[in-house]
Amino acid sequence: MQLVYAVILAGGRGERFWPLSRARRPKQLLRLISDKTMLQETIDRILPIIPMERVVVVTSEDIVQPILEDIPDIKRENILAEPTGRNTCLAIGLAAEHLKKINPNAVMVVLSADHIIKPAERLHDIIKVGAEIAAEEDKLITIGIDPTRPETSYGYIKLAQQYKSVNHTTIYEVDSFTEKPKPAVAQEYYYGRKHLWNSGMFIWSVQAVLNAISDCRSDIRELLDDYAEHIGQPDENESRCHLYEQSEAISIDFAVLENAENVLTIKGDIVWDDVGSWNALERYMERDNENNVVVGRGKVVGSYENTIYNDSDGMIIVLGVSDLVIVKTGDISLVASKTNVNEVKNLLAEFAADDNLKKYL
Repeated sequence: MQLVYAVILAGGRGERFWPLSRARRPKQLLRLISDKTMLQETIDRILPIIPMERVVVVTSEDIVQPILEDIPDIKRENILAEPTGRNTCLAIGLAAEHLKKINPNAVMVVLSADHIIKPAERLHDIIKVGAEIAAEEDKLITIGIDPTRPETSYGYIKLAQQYKSVNHTTIYEVDSFTEKPKPAVAQEYYYGRKHLWNSGMFIWSVQAVLNAISDCRSDIRELLDDYAEHIGQPDENESRCHLYEQSEAISIDFAVLENAENVLTIKGDIVWDDVGSWNALERYMERDNENNVVVGRGKVVGSYENTIYNDSDGMIIVLGVSDLVIVKTGDISLVASKTNVNEVKNLLAEFAADDNLKKYL
C-alpha cells in the first residue's frame, strides 16, 4: 500500500448536534462515542495501513488550529483549508490536485471524519482490495453497506452484476444511485436486498477521479487545473479562494458518480453509521434499564427512552418524561422531542439571520 493516501473530509458543521456542535467546534471535533474526537477516531482507525505522513485532512479554515491541537502528530501541510464549503466534489478535486503534485500514481481512500466503523480490521481488508483494483484499473470504487433498517436519510446504491471477488470481498458493478428515498421506497430497498447504503467512502486513483470530473463536469476540472498551476507558489491561497468563489457547490455523487460509467461498489460487511444526529447515539451508547442514554452528570427518575448529554459542570435532572433529547453545554440548553430534534437546522437558520442570536451558532 505504498502509494495509498487517506483523504479525510472534515469540513461539515454537524448542525444536527447543536448546541454541542458549534462553528468553532463542529461534530468532527466532538467526543461523542469515546474519549477521542471523531476525527481522531478516523485517523487512528486508518493508521495501521496508511501512515500519518500520507493522511490528508480537508477542512474549513476556521478549525485548522483546533485540528492541530487535537491531532499533534499531523503536519500543517497535510491539512488543506477550504475558504468556504463547496461540498465534496471540490474538496476531493482539491485533494487530488495536491496529491498529483506529490505522486501522479497515487491512490486515494476518501473517508469522512464522523463515521462509526467496526471492526477496523475488516475495513482495512476492504481498502486493500479496493486499492489494488484502483491502482491497476480506471475505476471509481464506492464502499456500500448492507442496510440494517429502511433508513430514509442515506443514499442507496443499486447493485448490478458481480464484477469480481477477491479475498472474501465481493465487488459489483453499479446500476444506479438513489438519494434519500421516501419511507415506502426505503422499505422496498431494505427488504429487496438489491441495494446498499452509500457510505460516502471511496477508493480511486488520483488520475481516475480527475478524469471523471473532467468527463462529467469539465467546468470544475478547468478551475482545478488553473488552481493546480499555483500549488506551492506564493499566490496559492489567493488562487484557492478564486477556485472556491468560481466553483459550484455539488457533491461527488451528483457531479460524477451518477454519471460515470466506470463505477464499482465493494459490499462492506462492517458496522457503519454516519452518526447524523442525536438520535444516532442510542444505537451505540450504553443504555440504562429504561433505555435512557446518559452522558455526563445526570439523574433520571421515572423517565424512558431519553438521550441526555451534559457537557457542563452542572447536573441535569430528568423526571417523568420520555422520548426527549436533552443537551446542556456552556450557555445553552436544548430540550427537544426525538421526532423533532433534527429540525434544529431550521432553528439555526433563524439564528444566523438575527444579530442577537448569531453568538450561539
